[in-house]
Amino acid sequence: MLLKNLELFLLIVEKGGLSAAGRELGLSPASVSERLAQLEGFYGASLLNRTTRAINLTDEGRLLVEGARQLLAQADELHSSIRLGVHQVCGPIRLSAPVDLGRQLIEPILAQFMEEHPQVSIDLNLSDGYVDLVSQGIDFAVRYGALADSTLHARSMGENRRVVCASPQYLERNGTPLRPEDLTRHECLVMRFGSNISREWTFKRHGHTHRVLVRGRRVANDGALVRQWCLAGHGICLKSVWDVSADLAAGRLVELLRDYDLGSTALNIVYPPSRVQPQRVRMLIERIVARLSSVDATVVSG
Repeated sequence: MLLKNLELFLLIVEKGGLSAAGRELGLSPASVSERLAQLEGFYGASLLNRTTRAINLTDEGRLLVEGARQLLAQADELHSSIRLGVHQVCGPIRLSAPVDLGRQLIEPILAQFMEEHPQVSIDLNLSDGYVDLVSQGIDFAVRYGALADSTLHARSMGENRRVVCASPQYLERNGTPLRPEDLTRHECLVMRFGSNISREWTFKRHGHTHRVLVRGRRVANDGALVRQWCLAGHGICLKSVWDVSADLAAGRLVELLRDYDLGSTALNIVYPPSRVQPQRVRMLIERIVARLSSVDATVVSG
């Protein structure tokens, strides 16, 4: 019963409330409250601060979230090993990835992995924003950029340069920028990261830094949508080269200002350090690392 109550507790945290967790499991609010009370009685501590509008974890609750995930993962792997044999890979995998990278490169890897392992299920969270792995119960995430959360472990897959590009149709109508400063006279497609809008684009050449404040009527927090706008000829975008490599190779997009360095971003797989990773998760991480680390060097370096 303890494991069932721990599963319920994690679902309450994930759904943000007792009623939502109850609906997910087909339990009445009274039943959910009773089982939560049993869990709090077992540990002799309050796990949640509840108001009419929200729930918040106590210090003991936060500690239990990570410990419960670890314990349940160990129990799941033990049960799977006994029922299905240690050589069969089975069970759920929850992961997160940037939208464009996830659709173009990660999803085909997942499809092949699932075909090879029919007992595996995938829950893929595509987001260009920050995702809290612990509170959302995500096994690992593929992320661009420096590791902001020092509590996570990271597995590097190399550097990924950034490029400015536009469709041939847009350039035919509006001309081709030859210097970073020319971008101020063009329609630029801008990414939003949370409350921050990435309007300042930085270029380097011969030791000099050029910071350009771009403008544009289209702003989105979805990298795939920005790429779609660029392909449709709505403006110039700043993207990871992996996101647009196929478009550049096919001539659907044209790389601009190639003599300038726009910097690069690290590509990592990140995961909570204390979480026990089942075999299926470890195998998928290794598969993704191998595939993305072997991307053609000409794509990454240009």
